[in-house]
Amino acid sequence: MSSVSMAPAQNSQTLFPRLSSLSSGRVLFLLDLIAVLVATPLILWGGGRAGFVPHAMTFVLYPPANLLLLFAMGLYRRDAMIALRRAMARVPLVVGMGVTVAVIGTLALNAVAGWPLPQPVEWGDLAAQSALAIAMFSLAAMLARGVFHLLVRQGLLHRRLLVVGAGARAWELLHMLGKEGSRLNDDVVFLHDAGFGECDPRLLADTRVRVVEGVSILQAARSADAEQVVVAPDERRGMDLERLLACKTAGYPVVQYLSFVEKEIRRVDLKRMDLSWLLYSDGFQFSLIDRSLKRVFDVLVSLFVLALMSPFLAMAMLAIRFEGPGPVLYRQTRITRDGAPFQIMKLRTMRVDAEAGGAVWARKNDDRITAVGRFLRRARIDELPQLFNILKGEMSFVGPRPERPEFVAQLSREIPLYNERHMVKAGLTGWAQINYPYGASVDDARSKLSYDLYYVKNFTIVFDFVILLQTLRVVLWPSGVR
Repeated sequence: MSSVSMAPAQNSQTLFPRLSSLSSGRVLFLLDLIAVLVATPLILWGGGRAGFVPHAMTFVLYPPANLLLLFAMGLYRRDAMIALRRAMARVPLVVGMGVTVAVIGTLALNAVAGWPLPQPVEWGDLAAQSALAIAMFSLAAMLARGVFHLLVRQGLLHRRLLVVGAGARAWELLHMLGKEGSRLNDDVVFLHDAGFGECDPRLLADTRVRVVEGVSILQAARSADAEQVVVAPDERRGMDLERLLACKTAGYPVVQYLSFVEKEIRRVDLKRMDLSWLLYSDGFQFSLIDRSLKRVFDVLVSLFVLALMSPFLAMAMLAIRFEGPGPVLYRQTRITRDGAPFQIMKLRTMRVDAEAGGAVWARKNDDRITAVGRFLRRARIDELPQLFNILKGEMSFVGPRPERPEFVAQLSREIPLYNERHMVKAGLTGWAQINYPYGASVDDARSKLSYDLYYVKNFTIVFDFVILLQTLRVVLWPSGVR
């Protein structure tokens, strides 16, 4: 076996230890925050030069609204950070949405007795200020992304990892980091030992990979200047725990493979699942306070969305009625918390005889979908009646998508831990829905389960709010909808 020289990693990235410890999305957020704080007073200065008086309240709302929309529309996701040109093209639209939110907030607060900063609204000045804000914030966001990619290319954001093991598990870890990792780049060193099993030939064949052997874990961590040590051997029996402890006490964080993957890619790796890890790790705890807060969250958000979207719901129902005979609403039995059945409500998007032969998975370019139904599905308007299911307490706003009893029975037989997703109520949106394309097969259900289990294991109200915000991206830029 070939080995690689392990000279200490004295590169330029050590000048930025704090940045390298942050995810790429958080680094970009910090750059955006700095850019927004610089751009805001420039808008004030520009307004004075242009001869209009900027509205004070909008200057309070501009920065949070702008950052909130950048987050909600997915511009801190890995795919958006990689596809720089596409992200740059979307920036003006997203910034425009943020400015619109700030303006609406200004008008709403002025309507409440001018609180908290009374100032008359001059429509011409507000329009000019909004146009200037869109231009300045768009430029700021683009500059932030340019600086971010410069930092990445210079290697200043690279995280240094030592992976104990060089087998199939280590290779899969490398693959997941490259495809789903929270960092765009990682400098990974693999430590091999004959007691860990065979070295994966794919690692040896990859010239970018460094595989070392013949040294202790602590020596390898020091030479690689590792920020974290990930324990991922194929064979764990005979692992020298004292050497791992020595590494940890020397200041190198040591983390087990499954815990690292869960935190890094924010899903549970079902392929390498160890039930003992699932049993002893944190999570799957739901207190009465948690459930009460979630219920309040569900009711408030559902009432708000229902009030906002009721005109579109009414127009959709009329369109279905005029398209042809058949009911406007479609009811179907689905499964929610603890395996309880309920009748889900949706706008009918398929022909009346769509399932005359029994329940079947949805297909790509499904010919059972009507012309109106195809538009309603693309815009997600067909899901709006489920708000009434939420108000009745049968569903939650955020949770695993409800499946039909026939499919639940099949998937429970074929996919381990599938029923654990029913520890919470089914949801209108969810972690799997915003991270995985529409799925209509057993393999898709298995992939989505890895996200559902992560959500159930790590549920918080804040997490629900994050998912709710990111749902806006899925609605406005849909992908994989059938």
